[in-house]
Amino acid sequence: MSVEQLIVVLVVVAAVGFGVARTIRIIPQATAAIVERLGRYHRTLTPGLNLVVPFIDRIKDMIDLREQVVSFPPQPVITSDNLVVSIDTVIYFQVTNPKAATYEIANFLIGVEQLTVTTLRNVVGGMDLERTLTSREDINTALRGVLDEATGKWGIRVNRVELKAIDPPASIQDSMEKQMRADRDKRAAVLAAEGQRQAAILAAEGEKQASVLRARGEAEAAVLRAQAEAEAQAMRAKGQADAIGMVFKAIHEGNPDQHLLAYQYLQTLPEIAKGDANKIWIVPSEMGKVLENLGGLFTPPKGQDSR
Repeated sequence: MSVEQLIVVLVVVAAVGFGVARTIRIIPQATAAIVERLGRYHRTLTPGLNLVVPFIDRIKDMIDLREQVVSFPPQPVITSDNLVVSIDTVIYFQVTNPKAATYEIANFLIGVEQLTVTTLRNVVGGMDLERTLTSREDINTALRGVLDEATGKWGIRVNRVELKAIDPPASIQDSMEKQMRADRDKRAAVLAAEGQRQAAILAAEGEKQASVLRARGEAEAAVLRAQAEAEAQAMRAKGQADAIGMVFKAIHEGNPDQHLLAYQYLQTLPEIAKGDANKIWIVPSEMGKVLENLGGLFTPPKGQDSR
């Protein structure tokens, strides 16, 4: 084989190899390929081995069918009370129709971003700052509904919309922090006052109960003392009555005469005179009779000798 023939064979082999390489297309999983034939949409290649006509068919785009997450830069948004807030958004979307995502919009990612910004301004523009800061879920739901409806014709499904951050102006943040500190201080003061009030009430109730218990104890002690004193007096009176009865009985059993009684009466007079308070004492009117009887003790009866 001459050199010229060898060159021709190599050229043919190279052309055939290049044609085969252009004919066989392997598409990865979760990916779709848009094929154009002579400049017009022909078909969409699915994952796996695919055959195309070389030099006639060409692959325009490879579309990722997985769910994609895109974080957009902060966007200034004006609320209904004319305050500018900066909002960061995150979009979770997925291509459901590769043909529509290729031919219905030039760049669906830029389209989703701009649609998100305009929708966000419309939604937040109808809210004041306080509601904007506290209604993230409502904003997310509103954004998702509008975006999903608008991007449907692009072959895109918006699964979720999340607000990463809502940053009000620095002056508003400072005012809000001061207000929060004031509210916390107020709640702390209220709690402290309530605690002191409860403590005072509990102390007063405790003192009241203690006073009642002390008064009840003193009353019971006084009653017990009175009962004990009454029982003691009753026992002393009973003892004195028994002693008087015994003395009375002994006197009657002994059958004393008047001379003995007068003598006993004289013996009790020194006892009457005892004591610092007895400065003056009165002699009873019967004293004369007593003395007469006492004198009779030492005078013999008539008819007897005085010897």
